[in-house]
Amino acid sequence: MTTTAELLKGAAELFPDEVVTQAHVRHLDLPQDAGRFALITLDNGLDHTKPTTFGPASLANLNAAIDQVEQEAADGAITGVGITGKPFIFAVGADLKGVELLKRHEDALAIGKGGHDVFKRLSTLAVPTFAYYNGAAMGGGVEVGLHCTYRTVSGALPAFSLPEVFLGLVPGWGGCTLLPNLIGADRAVSVIIENSLNQNKQLKGKQVYELGIADAIFEGADFLEQSLIWTASVLKGELEIVRPEIDRGDAWHEAVVRGRAIADGKVHGAAPAAYRALEIIDAARNGDLARGYEAEEKALADLIMGSELRSGIYAFNLVQKRAKRPAGAPDKSLARPVSKVGVVGAGLMASQLALLFARRLEVPVVLTDIDQERVDKGVGYVHDEIDKLLLKGRINQDKANRLKAAVTGSLDKAAAFGDADFVIEAVFEEMGVKQQVFAEVEAVVPEHAILATNTSSLSVSEMASKLKHPERVVGFHFFNPVAILPLLEIVRGEQTDDASLATAFGVAKKLKKTAVLVKDAPAFVVNRILTRFMGEIQNVIDEGTPVDVAERAVEPLGLPMSPLVLLELVGPAIGLHVSETLHGAFPDRFTVSENLKRVVEAGKRGFYVYDSGKPELDPEVAALLQQGDTVLTEEQVRARVLDAVAQEIGLMLDEGVVAEAQDIDLCLITGAGWPFHLGGLTPYLDREGVSERVNGKRFLAPGVASVPA
Repeated sequence: MTTTAELLKGAAELFPDEVVTQAHVRHLDLPQDAGRFALITLDNGLDHTKPTTFGPASLANLNAAIDQVEQEAADGAITGVGITGKPFIFAVGADLKGVELLKRHEDALAIGKGGHDVFKRLSTLAVPTFAYYNGAAMGGGVEVGLHCTYRTVSGALPAFSLPEVFLGLVPGWGGCTLLPNLIGADRAVSVIIENSLNQNKQLKGKQVYELGIADAIFEGADFLEQSLIWTASVLKGELEIVRPEIDRGDAWHEAVVRGRAIADGKVHGAAPAAYRALEIIDAARNGDLARGYEAEEKALADLIMGSELRSGIYAFNLVQKRAKRPAGAPDKSLARPVSKVGVVGAGLMASQLALLFARRLEVPVVLTDIDQERVDKGVGYVHDEIDKLLLKGRINQDKANRLKAAVTGSLDKAAAFGDADFVIEAVFEEMGVKQQVFAEVEAVVPEHAILATNTSSLSVSEMASKLKHPERVVGFHFFNPVAILPLLEIVRGEQTDDASLATAFGVAKKLKKTAVLVKDAPAFVVNRILTRFMGEIQNVIDEGTPVDVAERAVEPLGLPMSPLVLLELVGPAIGLHVSETLHGAFPDRFTVSENLKRVVEAGKRGFYVYDSGKPELDPEVAALLQQGDTVLTEEQVRARVLDAVAQEIGLMLDEGVVAEAQDIDLCLITGAGWPFHLGGLTPYLDREGVSERVNGKRFLAPGVASVPA
């Protein structure tokens, strides 16, 4: 029979580049004469910007540390064992770089088994064990603590989660089995399924304690010291930890049903991880841990060898790594400082931008518009939003006062922008209007000032063409809602110079946005792909396919919302305008729907009414629709939509709209909320054979967002 040490040694050989975590054992005398105590500290030797992870060699080190304390416990040399992390970090789970390299099911199974074999030893020692969650804890970092007898958490802990389902895995080192048995199935479903599928929502230390995951909470400043005093009280029997009884009846079943409803709402059955996690939670009702661990290992291995996880890791790497080093961005040393920002326009989008610039750059921001009423309304919106941040405790009164003072309005562009370094326009999406605005602004701003446009589809080069200095114009396209969606498409016009572009990227970084360099092509990236996608849905409806069939056809992609609900969010008039722009540029591929025109002309805000709480086709819209008699099946609609999108992405890459397919996916994930489990879109098109069918080749090399051959 293979020992744990042999298992981990074999796994480590598959992963030579692991950043290895050490498990240092030190001994200390507990207060109150509670005896000699062994404390294991997890530390990879790097600072908090390189969090501690568990690869095979790291697990082997922890296993060796447990060998030592197990012997000491058996000999009566210690009264307890604790485990904690380096400053600011407890541990953030399995090392995903190693998971990417796995090619065989049995190797994937060994990863699950190795983690279980090491962690569960903490629950079988001859003395009580304690986890001290001192800093960020995720995935396996959370799970190693669940195997301990007791847990404490720092009130300063910023991030605690089981994010596996978000990536396409299950919490497979005890999470699915132990957590519901500790805090009940409903709370466990919230942590494992709901938070994970809600863009990997993190818990703070206080929430970890309130959920019952931790038995005590202490301030961050002297967290370990207080935890050890508490530990002494527990070991001496002065403090009894009483946990609520777990309801293993109807409440458990209802929690699993709720979890399925959440998963259906988010991924529509298109991604298996959430459902596998729920099966394990369901089976954990009787508290049979060994059976639960076995189910976790099998689910982990199956999912590691599946395409969803590979796409999830690919998406994670795009957002965590590629986003921080934008392809094609000029040398950052060319960027100029920005100490004042101007915003042309004071509507909703302009006001959102003003708030963002003020909060992130902490510089004066001035809004202008065509009359005082609009200016006052825009500034008022920003001040109201600052008050909301204050009420929520996100900022203090001093910060609120400074932000309000920083955001002002003026009708006089010369006075407003005479000393601005960066001016962005967010006015009506019409070329003549934007050219006029830029001419007026250029006449009053300093020579070094950047002129940015938030256009969603118009040519940046054409907008700059009538200026004396077109080289300082740059596209700066945000996505709505500005505070939530991270993407910023930075568009280089034909004459944009490197200094202007570098300044734009520098500002984007301070705004904490994911900046992607985009060529000045119609509708750039996200709107071009979405318009082709939506256009094809619209086409099949116009030709005769029922609306509900067209909508259901793309459900297997697990998108955040259906195409027509998205159209409602964007606004039918804006959707129509972008489709007209793209039809003008590419009339053979982009159509302008007569039915959509009718909906816009009728002043309808969307296709649906929500009288029953669910979206139902608005009878007034249904009366407007004029359809042909070609009725397609869901499969036919889906094939047609995916073929159209694959063709468009292929053409965009040929045109050099972005550097690589990876940038297309980064844009869709961060600008349109496209699911991680698809890896954006190109891995899905590769996986389904659409890329080769349409373009004769894959978008990504085999092994990128897929299992290596």
